[in-house]
Amino acid sequence: MAPIDLNLLRVFSTVYGAGSFTAAARKLGVPRSTVSRAIAALEDHVGDELIHRTTRAMSVSDAGKLLFDRIAPSLGGLEAALGDLPARPDDEPTGVVRVTATPDIGATVLAEAAVRFTARYPRAEVELMMTANLLDLRDGCDLALRVARARLPDSRLIARKVGAVAFHLFASPTYLARRGVPRSPAEIADHDWIGLGGTVPKAFDAAMRKRGVGGRIVCDDTFVVRELVRRGGGIAGMPSFMADDDLRAGTLVRVIPKFTLTSGTVYLVHAARRHLPARLTAFRDLVLELLRQRPLAPSE
Repeated sequence: MAPIDLNLLRVFSTVYGAGSFTAAARKLGVPRSTVSRAIAALEDHVGDELIHRTTRAMSVSDAGKLLFDRIAPSLGGLEAALGDLPARPDDEPTGVVRVTATPDIGATVLAEAAVRFTARYPRAEVELMMTANLLDLRDGCDLALRVARARLPDSRLIARKVGAVAFHLFASPTYLARRGVPRSPAEIADHDWIGLGGTVPKAFDAAMRKRGVGGRIVCDDTFVVRELVRRGGGIAGMPSFMADDDLRAGTLVRVIPKFTLTSGTVYLVHAARRHLPARLTAFRDLVLELLRQRPLAPSE
């Protein structure tokens, strides 16, 4: 049998793991037709059908499962070794950078980073996965911006501290004019509380339980919570960076200014590798540049 093209095996392995040609194409950063042609070429080479295809779904054949079991360890080791090779200084970033973060941080930092990055490097692409769920960086994500109260423990990841985030209390001027201005955390129980994520902060929990009150409106999205506060729905805790523009415009007021509801550290996270591809280091450096220019939690 003639030598096999390792690129065909890489495509097959990606399809096997992704579960579809479309998902594999997205992960590889190539058209779906390229993936389809690669699988067909590999099947011609081995003389057997590796993936059953229909108009609605695909499934891996017994021959495909056997092939994957045989090549996966060696292919994984080879890709890791090649990935550890240092990029040449003149390498222009190419390919897809997949980044995940919560939607609020994504809108504040990553949207601008993606626009600048693709303008600076025409052969590179960015895929933003904005979700409150913690995505596994081994499942297609290259970089993550994550907020944690303690350092991330996973030894398979490199977590670099890039900033901080603080949650403060905010309300609209119209709400405070109507209901009065609380002077201490205990007085929050006398106000309409807008709950982010359905939980009551510990600082208010005892007072609220004593009075038999809780969040009158509950929402799991910071953008909607901000809109509820703008419209006078009550007092809410939000990341300070979400309220900066409103504070300057006078549409929101910080309540109990010296009080911080909670805080956390922002980490830029990627897989532990000796050398990162040029596209990842370039995007990482751009994010760091933006965070230096406009910290998420400016010094007060």
